[in-house]
Amino acid sequence: MTTTLITSAKKEVKIGFDHPFIIIGERINPTGRKILAEEMKNGDYSRVQADALAQVQAGAQMLDVNAGIPLADEPRILAEVIQLVQSTVDVPLCIDSSIIDALAAGLAVYQGRALVNSVTGEDESLERVLPLVAKYNASVVAISNDETGISQDINVRFEVAKKIVERAADHGISRDRIVVDPLVMPIGAINNSGVQVMALVRRLREELKVNTTCGASNISFGLPNRNGINAAFLTMAMGAGMTSAITNPLHAEVLQAVKGADVMLGHDPDCMNWIRLYREPLPEGEGRGEREGRRRRRAQ
Repeated sequence: MTTTLITSAKKEVKIGFDHPFIIIGERINPTGRKILAEEMKNGDYSRVQADALAQVQAGAQMLDVNAGIPLADEPRILAEVIQLVQSTVDVPLCIDSSIIDALAAGLAVYQGRALVNSVTGEDESLERVLPLVAKYNASVVAISNDETGISQDINVRFEVAKKIVERAADHGISRDRIVVDPLVMPIGAINNSGVQVMALVRRLREELKVNTTCGASNISFGLPNRNGINAAFLTMAMGAGMTSAITNPLHAEVLQAVKGADVMLGHDPDCMNWIRLYREPLPEGEGRGEREGRRRRRAQ
């Protein structure tokens, strides 16, 4: 089965059908965060550093890093943030930008094999991004849209993903280095968007044999109790074959849903990850044998 290897200087992450689901922390992104955007623009990265630490502590195995700030020097800021984050946490990064110069600047300072976010099926995007991915031996997120926009026909989206995989091969980029984003649309506006994504993810897994990711919170846009919708979506997407997602690990119900789904899918041998995260802590001064004794007495 296909395994996508993403690395930092100290750690490697495997995205794959036979591996635990990978949570890519979404919070290092100034979009919609005015205070963070202003701080980053002025060279204050203290909030970035705090967000990096909090997300990894919460359970993110990778972090998405975005520096898209209007009228700011995005290449410089992105490179500086990547260096800071890599000196703060040891997890691999997803370098997120629509600006080719920013991607180049980020890749130039990155230590390890990064995940580039992203390339689309548009010819201009393919010819600008894929050579950069090949140059730095990176992996890449492939977005399932092209010059015609985002189709509501999953067959069209599948063909766009197939085109990207084929064009990537022309640049020496194998399918194990491609992670397809099937495009998650708000279910409050497009009521069958969840069904669309599940069907497309299955085809991407079975026919193209590629790993997948998405911006998971898009599914719940405009709805109340968004975390409940996001948690339900992720468990079902995992069942359909999705192998990673960009989401917020600080939302406990989302994290629990993902870890629980890993257990159900057999991706958490002996439930050890679940036990490590959620085992009832020992009362102060009590040893493991004493707790097991209490449990046996209750069971009798």
